[in-house]
Amino acid sequence: MDILKLEPIFKDYIWGGTRLRDEFQMNTDLDPVAEGWMLACHKDGMNTIDGGAYDQKTLKEVLNAEGSAKVLGKNSEKFEYFPVLIKMIDAKDNLSIQVHPDNEYAKRVEHEFGKTEIWYVLDAEEGAELIYGFKHRISKEAFRTAIENNTLLDVLNRVKVHKGDLFFIEAGTVHAIGKGTLIAEIQQNSNSTYRVYDYGRLGKDGKPRELHIDKAVDVTVTEPPKYGTKPQGETQPVSGGTKQLLTSCDLFTVYRYDCESRIELFADENSFHHLLVINGSGSINGRAFKKGDSYFVPAGFGKYEMDGKAEILLTKI
Repeated sequence: MDILKLEPIFKDYIWGGTRLRDEFQMNTDLDPVAEGWMLACHKDGMNTIDGGAYDQKTLKEVLNAEGSAKVLGKNSEKFEYFPVLIKMIDAKDNLSIQVHPDNEYAKRVEHEFGKTEIWYVLDAEEGAELIYGFKHRISKEAFRTAIENNTLLDVLNRVKVHKGDLFFIEAGTVHAIGKGTLIAEIQQNSNSTYRVYDYGRLGKDGKPRELHIDKAVDVTVTEPPKYGTKPQGETQPVSGGTKQLLTSCDLFTVYRYDCESRIELFADENSFHHLLVINGSGSINGRAFKKGDSYFVPAGFGKYEMDGKAEILLTKI
């Protein structure tokens, strides 16, 4: 099986902008373009293949034809579903304040994975900020009261955002991406979101968007975040460029590669590789790529090469 180029799925949520279409040259007529789902095998969004033997087939069809375990790798055996969902998010306006359930709650209530995720900040306007946990530990009763009394913003932790920051959003962490932020999000393959505050906005139907207060109170960890806002590793030299470990956990591992000429990589039988081109251009095994492209390297593929001048996020499980 060859390396696959993936066609993104797009979402036009009301808080989105136009950078994915205008700057990353993604092919969509949606306006706004809030999210591009760059690696997606989910009931709410499914990539199709661009070119090659599986041209215009869905990623699910490829897995069925080739065998999921073989394509995803040995490490996929611990996951009941396709393991990750990778997005690019353009927040022209503030996202709703929300929280995601853990695996136990999500499987019992939503019949899918919970949602732990990371945000890697690709760009941020001066003064941009996001919400990340609470200022101080409070009780669940106090959390509910703050929602009902419209004082929730007073107890939440606001963080200034800078390009290159890394946020580990563990399930149960209240959070919200702020306006003026462009983010790559690597997450569990789940779309379960409990909205607790939405700035009084109306949806496309002219009605206030639904809140999920009872479920949010159930799953929220009402305390400050446990993690910092920087990548887990330092930038290290490799032949042809540099690499940096962004995060490594039991769900996924993410590296940032800065390719200056040619970098050789190896996909073993343990995991697939997903490559998201966040800047620059070049080629992968001779196939041209540009900023905004998404490639899937099957587990067991072995050696492959990136050539050019580009910045790439590599995700594996």
